[in-house]
Amino acid sequence: MEYILEILPVLLKGLGISLKIYVTVIVLILPLAILVAIGKVSGPQILKKILHLYTWIWRGTPLLLQLFFVYYAFPYFGITLSPFACVILAFVLNIAAYEAEIIRAGIESIDKGQYEAAKALGMSYWQTMRRIIIPQTVRRVLPATCNEAILTFKDTALVATVTLGDLMRSAKELVFADYRITPFIVAFAFYLLISSILVQLFAKLEKKYSIYE
Repeated sequence: MEYILEILPVLLKGLGISLKIYVTVIVLILPLAILVAIGKVSGPQILKKILHLYTWIWRGTPLLLQLFFVYYAFPYFGITLSPFACVILAFVLNIAAYEAEIIRAGIESIDKGQYEAAKALGMSYWQTMRRIIIPQTVRRVLPATCNEAILTFKDTALVATVTLGDLMRSAKELVFADYRITPFIVAFAFYLLISSILVQLFAKLEKKYSIYE
């Protein structure tokens, strides 16, 4: 117990970095995913092809490889980013690609008659999307989106592979320094605790908005 109290500040600092990454990624993902989804549904043909290429590449390759590419390969092209910015960029592009496909499917599931009704009321396309289609789509894709959000927090452990002192990296360094497995056990408990909290929060969110379906 004394050893746990000794390493706790280091692990809590790492947990703080993991949560900072998570919150930043979650905030940035949804706007990008919505724009990509709308572009794939109703954008010009050239835009649809570009967005299809984007989702194909980022969904078709591992997040860890993408993280390595942004972190190690970008400097070869003259692009220098901080470790935090590299992590955010890789995570946002990866997860937004998945979320965009979820939202696209949600948009396409809305009855076409609603578009026609909105047009008859004199609404523009963007007014229709903002007031009618997107609110319904968000409710329909909420379960899949919440699941993706929970997985995203667990995926933050991947940043331990680059020079960012997140929870996983902090635990690994303590294990290598002290030759004790305890830091991994404490990190395990932290990941389980935060994931459980997210599960409960998103379950309440789903229940709240399912009333309107």
